Amino acid sequence: MDFIEKEYLLYRHNEKVIQCNLCPRLSSYINQIGQIKVKRFIDKDYWAKPLPSFGDAKAKLLIIGLAPAAHGGNRTGRMFTGDSSGDWVAKAMFENGFANIPTSQSRNDGFVLKDAYITAVVRCAPPFNKPNQSEILNCSQHLITELKILDKTIKVILTLGKIAFNAFCRINNLNGLTFYHSAFYSIANNKTLLVSYHPSRQNTNTGKLTWQMWMDIFRTARSIIRRK
Repeated sequence: MDFIEKEYLLYRHNEKVIQCNLCPRLSSYINQIGQIKVKRFIDKDYWAKPLPSFGDAKAKLLIIGLAPAAHGGNRTGRMFTGDSSGDWVAKAMFENGFANIPTSQSRNDGFVLKDAYITAVVRCAPPFNKPNQSEILNCSQHLITELKILDKTIKVILTLGKIAFNAFCRINNLNGLTFYHSAFYSIANNKTLLVSYHPSRQNTNTGKLTWQMWMDIFRTARSIIRRK
């Protein structure tokens, strides 16, 4: 599969994601959020649809997050964009050569990934950031498709948080692996599964995930890619 074909398949897949309505609870919630908004974004138009993934079709690093933030990705229409988690992701990726600029604020801000692709376990913002199991299972089909399309170039899969870790392990029948920050596992086809806490405010504001810990994850990813 060449680069142009992969780009086309990812584009077609993302079009299907945007039209997805498998989870009534999530569809209702993101529509409600898009109408009610919050005071600081009252004058903004919300995306309020399932979120497509994005990045380099020749990616060597695949980042799997949890789900869009209600007033982040669900507002801007791009994963890890327009919220504090996105700030951490963009800066770390820029400083490790995976992005062209250190900020991710809107779909049209010029933020471009190199050697990396960003996706998520769930494509709609869930209430309280907690999707239920049926929603995770429904949305896993999208992740499975992306893993197949990107399989030939991906060297490192970085899961952000326990839900992303568990979902990836289930999809790939990886049993007996333990979730902890900075864990890494050699898996099939010469790939490495790298594990991190999610850069949510719950983790970054409490010091559970420090900036040094976060940067070390991306340095490790880059180091593994160079060796493969």
